[in-house]
Amino acid sequence: MLSLSAGFQISKTSRFTAIELCGTKKLKSETAPIPKETAVTTNVASDADALAAAVVKQGNVVKMLKKDGGAREDIDREVEKLKQLKVELEAARAALEATKEKGIDRRVIEEMLVRRMFVIPSFEIHGSVAGLFDLGPPACALKANMLTEWRKHFVIQEGMLEMECTCLTPEVVLKTSGHVDRFTDLMVKDVSNGECFRADKLLEDFIDKLIESTPTMTSAEAEKHRLVQRQADAYSPDEIHKIFQEYGIKSPTSGADLGPPYPFNLMFKTSIGPEGTSVGYLRPETAQGLFVNFRRLLEFNGQRMPFAAAQIGLGFRNEISPRAGLIRVREFCMAEIEHFVHPTMKDHDKFSTVEKKELQLFGQDDQLGSGRAQMVKVGDAVKRGLVNNQTLAYFMARTQLYMEKIGIIPEKMRFRQHLRTEMAHYAADCWDLEIETSYGWIECVGHADRACYDLKVHSEKTNVTMEASLLYKEPKKVELTTLKPNGGKIGPTFKGEQKKVVAALEALAKNEALLEQFQKELEANGTAEVDGYPITQEMVTLKREKKTICEEKYMPSVIEPSFGIGRILYCLLEHSFYTRKSDEQRIVMRFPPLVAPIKVGIYNLKTTALTVAYVDSIVARLSELGVTNKADTASGSLGRRYARADEIGVPFGITVDPVTLTTDTVTLRERDSCLQVRLPTNEVANLVRNLCEGRVSWEQTMKKYPVLQQAEEDEGDVSQSTVQDGLVTIEKTFRSAFSRPATAILL
Repeated sequence: MLSLSAGFQISKTSRFTAIELCGTKKLKSETAPIPKETAVTTNVASDADALAAAVVKQGNVVKMLKKDGGAREDIDREVEKLKQLKVELEAARAALEATKEKGIDRRVIEEMLVRRMFVIPSFEIHGSVAGLFDLGPPACALKANMLTEWRKHFVIQEGMLEMECTCLTPEVVLKTSGHVDRFTDLMVKDVSNGECFRADKLLEDFIDKLIESTPTMTSAEAEKHRLVQRQADAYSPDEIHKIFQEYGIKSPTSGADLGPPYPFNLMFKTSIGPEGTSVGYLRPETAQGLFVNFRRLLEFNGQRMPFAAAQIGLGFRNEISPRAGLIRVREFCMAEIEHFVHPTMKDHDKFSTVEKKELQLFGQDDQLGSGRAQMVKVGDAVKRGLVNNQTLAYFMARTQLYMEKIGIIPEKMRFRQHLRTEMAHYAADCWDLEIETSYGWIECVGHADRACYDLKVHSEKTNVTMEASLLYKEPKKVELTTLKPNGGKIGPTFKGEQKKVVAALEALAKNEALLEQFQKELEANGTAEVDGYPITQEMVTLKREKKTICEEKYMPSVIEPSFGIGRILYCLLEHSFYTRKSDEQRIVMRFPPLVAPIKVGIYNLKTTALTVAYVDSIVARLSELGVTNKADTASGSLGRRYARADEIGVPFGITVDPVTLTTDTVTLRERDSCLQVRLPTNEVANLVRNLCEGRVSWEQTMKKYPVLQQAEEDEGDVSQSTVQDGLVTIEKTFRSAFSRPATAILL
């Protein structure tokens, strides 16, 4: 079996509830249950939550001390407290894990994903490359359906402007956005051959091997090493270099010494054009293409605000040690939205449609206090100030609704608010949608109020105005301070910097609050700084003037939901996986019909010219209606063919049997309940389309058509029983028995 141990791994602590094997002679709808948390002792869970919150809170204390330049003895004391809390947390988590049921064997889903070609390592026959994966036909179709629904849910329903921007980005764009300077991880280099390693991962691997190779090591000593390991990605270059020296860590390939850690930029660098003089990068995110096109988007939208732009596309990050399959890869699909809005007017006109939606919110106070998320209505979260504004909250609710629609389990979703130490200085509020998997809670969608940072930095770099207008209903009379630069004084003082100084003063003149502050400082001290330039009184002319204005010019704030499609795809694969109770070898993928790769399978019970003709005509009609389908007319039992379809998540199955030839009817099977109905052949294609599009439910279908009692395994005779309240007629065929309402039920 080909292992994806470096890719998809389902931990033994993952729990998937199973379903009874379909095909028993008892007629009962056995819909696939949603996986639930195993019952645990309440006080054990509470202890773990409280300790987790205490660790986060103490970590915050350490970060702030380091950031503020605290005394070394104070930092060391708080770090020791943090270490002790982490020891206690590990013990609490171990106690909690002991109360949980054993989950599935990770080899089951791993083998199935490869065998059924959902996801496979790229360039497999050449040895593969870490962090690169190919999607096979089922996952490719699943992803396409997810993106189709994303476009409907966001782009179409919200009236967004969709763009497709280039993946190749000039250096100046990413230099302006900050990616060139700050998009880094720490690296170390083998001094003998120049081979590079990611410092934190090298430290983690070294400690794993150290503990494994020292069986006599005490638990206390091992825990001391584990504490160092858990903080590997938080150390500064000097700190991790000191730890490398203490452990004597060498190159894992040559055994040679390692150089000092240094920041490595995660972007893929390249040159644009044959000369090699123009530097470019493969974009690490799609957002910058939308920001630099703001002016044209605003014009296309008729100068109307607010509005949103959206883009689906690839991002690239040169991960040093990619792990966990689709969760951390080097090439990935993103779907991003940039909603441009007035910085002080962030109410949303459709907020009332989601204000009663409950979300599991894990706010800053909860992270530093109880350690538990709480269910809160969206409207209440905004009223309480838990979520900064209506627009941000609106998109959080819409994201939750989208995830539920495609099949992510609601109980396994939460929104975690960034702590103040995590949040960018310019951000007003940030919430990550996290999904619980066997890897723990995985960040899948970021929701950030980025203020006007991105438009501001691009505007300042290019001297291109990135402003919108708010037209007043009636003109306003205002008294404003005006600023006029004095070039005759600025030029001789700043010489070659004159243009930059004038541009800084002109930008200052547009901000009334900053201009007033500048004027006060200038009058008090005779000089004031603007962007680092000392400005004296003779360099500017300041006046108070009365004006009538009809509009307000402003630089919009940006609310940004950013979706990691690959991560969501993985979470959906894991959340959809379960096995039948009476046969754990029978795997089922619980994809909703909306996103299922193949909507329906078509089967014939016996292969004859007439049954094959029926299958071909049904396939043609389904294809004509745009319903993805697959005919499986291979020899072997019908139950085995159903099982093959279940493994790739096919929600419905149409079977042509000998009864079809005499009555022109077929059976339609539903995957999760395994129940079947019999209906006219000429109605089945339209019914399947309506079921997949959500226009008709399976429950409605069972009321309209006779429900069969079918044993999938032996296909033998079955006993008669009533499947619905009310009068029914029981009919038998060589293959099954089914109930028919005594009177027609019309939908």
